[in-house]
Amino acid sequence: MLSTQAPFFFPTAPFILFVFTASTIFHLQQRLAKIQPTWELQMLEPATKESPSGPQRSPQPKGMWTINAIGRLGNQMGEYATLYALAKMNGRPAFIPPQMHSTLAPIFRITLPVLHDTTASRIPWQNYPRNGGREGGYRHIPGEYVRLTGYPCSWTFYHHLRAEILQEFTLHDHVREEAQNFLRALQVNGSRPSTYVGVHVRRGDYVHVMPNVWKGVVADRGYLQQALDWFRARYPSPIFVVTSNGMAWCRENIEASRGDVVFAGNGIEGSPAKDFALLTQCNHTVMTIGTFGIWAAYLAGGETIYLANYTLPDSPFLKVFKPEAAFLPDWTGIAADLSPLLKH
Repeated sequence: MLSTQAPFFFPTAPFILFVFTASTIFHLQQRLAKIQPTWELQMLEPATKESPSGPQRSPQPKGMWTINAIGRLGNQMGEYATLYALAKMNGRPAFIPPQMHSTLAPIFRITLPVLHDTTASRIPWQNYPRNGGREGGYRHIPGEYVRLTGYPCSWTFYHHLRAEILQEFTLHDHVREEAQNFLRALQVNGSRPSTYVGVHVRRGDYVHVMPNVWKGVVADRGYLQQALDWFRARYPSPIFVVTSNGMAWCRENIEASRGDVVFAGNGIEGSPAKDFALLTQCNHTVMTIGTFGIWAAYLAGGETIYLANYTLPDSPFLKVFKPEAAFLPDWTGIAADLSPLLKH
């Protein structure tokens, strides 16, 4: 019996193995064909969970959100925070461009992953412009592959997640320690100051752009004198730590005879970490205009004085910048002197 059955079974075994292997390869090829080989990221599909009433599909994040990386440090901080908050509110994973990572990662402990350009170029993005914000205005945005554009600069996008935003913008230890070591060495008339006030004076291209393009002004000598006196009246022995991209102008126009003003910043726009860290490690802030100063004040906390109403009512700047959405309600504004604009 064994001799008559052997010829029947043995040739069949390799055949069955061949059929099994071919079938497996075929099904693997079918599955791999559904995966886009150009993608470097795995998309998450809805998961199925068992329940007493049967299988249920629980929604999981699908698609991705990103944002443009334009402008310098302050602009990109606003872009990052807006992406972080809006993607989270809409249940989408967020990714940042390499350019944004290059700007922010050397200074802060940011956590959002990078979406490489080669991958981003293959995604059918839906572009949504975001500039000035308003409370609750953009909580729900349709679309799975969303790219936010523009220059978002509004606490209304992310202030409800303030603790998380502050965590994202935590300074690296060496950046923070360098700033704190500098501040610890400062004195006011031979004594250690009791209060540190960071002062950021935005000049540079704004000196010409504001009056000629935006029908606005930059901070003048009078504003800075009022702002510093505001703190002198409220705090004993404050010290004012001045940073600016126009330090020569600051030395000529900020009264320093009391011995409580230090011109500390280096004004190097391409390497802003030192100036920014000095401002954030102070107790309070005097800012003028620009997102650099806004973010320094936001991270520093404390009391903030800002230049208010620095454009004419018909300024085109107000179409993209909403003062009420840029400056926190508890900050204190000092109105700008617009008389130079009215002389033309």
